[in-house]
Amino acid sequence: MLINTELNYIRETFLPLQLYLLCASGDYVKVYSTATEECVHILQGHTNLVTGIQLNPQNHMQLYSCSLDGTVKLWDFTDGILIKTFVVGYKLFAFYTLAGSEDSVFIIIPKKNEESLDSFQLVSVKLPKTPDQAVEAKELSLILDDIGQSPKCTAFGREVYLLFWMFPLSATSRKGANNYFTCVACHPKEDCIASGHKDGKIRLWRNFNHKREYTFSTLHWHHDVVMDLAFSVEGTSLLSGGVESVLVQWRDGSDCKKEFLPRLGSAIEHISASPDGTLYCTSHTENKITLIHSNLRVSAVIQGLVKGTDIKTGLVIDPRTKALVLNGKPGHLQFYCLQTDKQLYNLDIVQQEYIHQIGLNQVDLVKAAFSARGSWLATVEQREEKETELELQMKLWNYDEQTQSFTLNTRINMPHEDHVTALCFRDTDELEDGTPTLVTAGKDGQFKVWVLVDDSDSEKQSMGWNCDFVGSYHNYPATNCCFSEDGSLLAVSFEETVTVWNSDTWDLICTFCHPPGKIQNLCFGRLSCSKYLLGTTDNGFLCCWNLLSCALEWSAQLNVMVLQPDPLSENIAAVSQLLEGSDLFVFKPNEPRPFCIQRNVCRERVQWAVFIPRDVPESVGSEKHQWLSRSQLYFLTETQDLLTFSTKSTEERLTPSSKQLAVEESLPMTPFYLLLGKHRHQQQSKENADLGTAVVQSHLAQVSPAIKELLHTPAHVLPSASFLCSIFINSMLISKENKSAGEVVEVEMDSEKAEDESDEDLDLTEMEQDMNPTEFLDEITQTKLSKSQEKQLRKIRRMDYSWVAVL
Repeated sequence: MLINTELNYIRETFLPLQLYLLCASGDYVKVYSTATEECVHILQGHTNLVTGIQLNPQNHMQLYSCSLDGTVKLWDFTDGILIKTFVVGYKLFAFYTLAGSEDSVFIIIPKKNEESLDSFQLVSVKLPKTPDQAVEAKELSLILDDIGQSPKCTAFGREVYLLFWMFPLSATSRKGANNYFTCVACHPKEDCIASGHKDGKIRLWRNFNHKREYTFSTLHWHHDVVMDLAFSVEGTSLLSGGVESVLVQWRDGSDCKKEFLPRLGSAIEHISASPDGTLYCTSHTENKITLIHSNLRVSAVIQGLVKGTDIKTGLVIDPRTKALVLNGKPGHLQFYCLQTDKQLYNLDIVQQEYIHQIGLNQVDLVKAAFSARGSWLATVEQREEKETELELQMKLWNYDEQTQSFTLNTRINMPHEDHVTALCFRDTDELEDGTPTLVTAGKDGQFKVWVLVDDSDSEKQSMGWNCDFVGSYHNYPATNCCFSEDGSLLAVSFEETVTVWNSDTWDLICTFCHPPGKIQNLCFGRLSCSKYLLGTTDNGFLCCWNLLSCALEWSAQLNVMVLQPDPLSENIAAVSQLLEGSDLFVFKPNEPRPFCIQRNVCRERVQWAVFIPRDVPESVGSEKHQWLSRSQLYFLTETQDLLTFSTKSTEERLTPSSKQLAVEESLPMTPFYLLLGKHRHQQQSKENADLGTAVVQSHLAQVSPAIKELLHTPAHVLPSASFLCSIFINSMLISKENKSAGEVVEVEMDSEKAEDESDEDLDLTEMEQDMNPTEFLDEITQTKLSKSQEKQLRKIRRMDYSWVAVL
C-alpha cells in the first residue's frame, strides 16, 4: 500500500494555539508542540491535498480541515481523533469560518465543478447537525462569483467578507509600478484592509463603506512581490514577508515605525499570529516553519525536507546514519532522518554565498556519492554561463570521527572536459581494507579512475586523490557507470553500448549493444543473481544480459524511467510511465516475470528511487509484501513529493484518527478511567460473593465496546448520553450462552449460603487464591458432592495442622 511519508512539504495555513501549532502537510494535518517542536499528532484521513485549516469558532479544541478530495473534516486535534466528515462533493481550494455563523462555513470551489475553466466562486455550506460520523453537506449558497482560487485572495473581517479586488487600481502606474494584488488581510478591530502587491508595496484601505470616498496609504520596503500579510491579535502591528527572507513588522500602520527580523533562510510564504499574541510563525519555500516571539526573536525552527528547485544528486543513503541525502538549500546537501522525520544537518558543499536574484547563474551541486562505510563523500559542482563556458569542480570529503562531520580532503578542478554524468565508489575497498577507488564518467567520452594515495612529505602526513586510469570507447559520451557486488567488474555505458571492464587490470572484457536507444540506467544483479547486468534505454526497453554467456537473457518494453536494486536482496524495482501515472514492477533478474506489480503508484512522474535497509527485518504476513521485509522503497516525484510503501493496512495506519471514537488500550488512559476503573476492580474483588455473576460481569467489562467508549474517550468528544444509552444497556445484558452456566453457579452458592454464610466467605477467599474462576466453574459443574460431604470438607480445611511441622 502506497502512503505519503511524514516528509510532505508544508502548505497553506498555520494556526498556533497556546502549546500547539497546526499546519497542513500534503494529505495530512500535523500538530506540533511549540515547546518541544515535536510532532504530537498526525491527522490522517484525507485522500488528497489539504488546502485549508481553521479552528472551530465554537470550540477552540476542535479543528476544521478541507481538501481537494471534496470533504470537510472536524477533528479533536489534542487527541488526534476524527469527529465528523462532511462530504461536499466539490474540490475545495480554501476554507473560512466566522464566529457568528455556527452551522455554516465558507469555501472556494470551481465554477460548474470544472477546474479547467479557471473560474471559482465563494459559497457558504451548511453543516448538518446529526449523530452520524459521515454526513453529506449539499446545501450550498452562492456568495460571490468569478474569484481567485488562492486562500490569500479572500479575507474575512468583522463579520463581513472582503475581497482584494473590491478597489480598482490600474495594472501598472505611470512610474512602471506593478499594482497587481497578491494577498489581503483584514484588521481585527477596525474597518481597515491591508493588501500586498507585486511591486512590493502594501496599501492600507479605509472608509471603504463609501463607494467613492475610500482612501488608502502606502507602505513600501519590499523590493519584490509581497507574499503574505497578517495583523497582530490587537491590530497594533502588521506583519509582511516576501522573497527577501525578512519579516517586517509595521507599527500603527506607519512607514516610519517598522522593525525587521532578517536572515530567515528563504522566502516567506505564509504568516500567522497566535490567538494570545505571544507568538508569530512564518513558513518558507524551503519547507520550514519558524516560531517567533512577539519581540521578533526566533523561538524555534521546525525543518521539513528542504524543497529545492531541482534534485540533481538523486536520492543517496548515508551508510553511517541511514539518513536520506539529497540537494537541500542552494549549494548544500541535506541529511534527513526518515525515522524521526527530522533534518539532521546541512553540509555546505559549494561554500559560497547564494544570491537571490532571478536569472543569475550560480554554482550548482549536481552529483554526490558515498563509499561503502560512509568514510568518503564525493561531490561534483558546476557553473555554466554559456554552452562553451563550463566550470567543474569535484571534491572529496573525509569523515572526521572527532568532529563527527565531513572535512574537505581533495579539490579537483575540471575532472572532465564536459559534464560529469555519473560517479560511484567500489564498495569492496573499505570492507576489505583495500585502496579506496572512485570512478567518474563524462560527456567528454571518458571515464576516469581515481584512487587515494599517500601525499605525505617530511613536514606533514597527508592523503589525497589522484587519477589512476582513463578509459574510453570510440569517443562516445559515457553516460553511466557501476561496480559489481564483489567489485571485480566495472560497467560503463557509452550511448547505445555497454562495456564491461576488469577492475584489477582495467582491461575491456566484453560489450553489449541494444540499438536503437541510448542507455539511461545501469545496474548489476546481487547475491544469487550477480551474473546478470541490467540496463534501460531511452526508447523504453529493459534489458538483462548474462555475464557468463555474454548474451542477452531477456528484454521487455516497459518505458522504465527508474531502475533501483535492493542492496540486501536479489530484488530490483523498476518504475515505468506508459500513459497516465507511474507503475511499479518488482522482479528478480533470473525471472523475467515480475512478482509484484503496482499500477498507478502516484499521479506524477517518478524521478528518483532508493532502497533503505531496515535496522531490524520486519515481519510481513502477506507474500505480496515480502520484498519490503528487509528494505523500504522510497521514491521522489517530479513535484518533489517523497513517497513510500507501507505493509500496514489503511485501518491500522489511520488509528486513532479513523472513524472510531474509542481509543485503543495502548493509548494513555484518561483520569476518569483511572478513577472509575480502579474503583470498579476493587469493588469486584471485595464484594462479589456470587462468583458466577462476578465471572460474567468481569468478562462483559473487558469486552464491551460501550464501556470502553465511556471510560476511554475524552468527555468533550463523546456523543450524547441518549445516543450511547441503548448500546450501554445492551452490553450489560447476559447473553443466552452464559445463562445456563450462571444459573448453575447461583443455585449451588445459594444452598451453601443458607447453611453457613460465614464459612462460605472464608471458603471463597481461599479458593480464589488457589484457582482461577474458570477452573472453579469446571469443578462445580463436573463434581457433585452432597451437602454433608461439602460441610465436612470445609471443616477439615479449617483445622490447624501446624503442629505437624514440629514433628
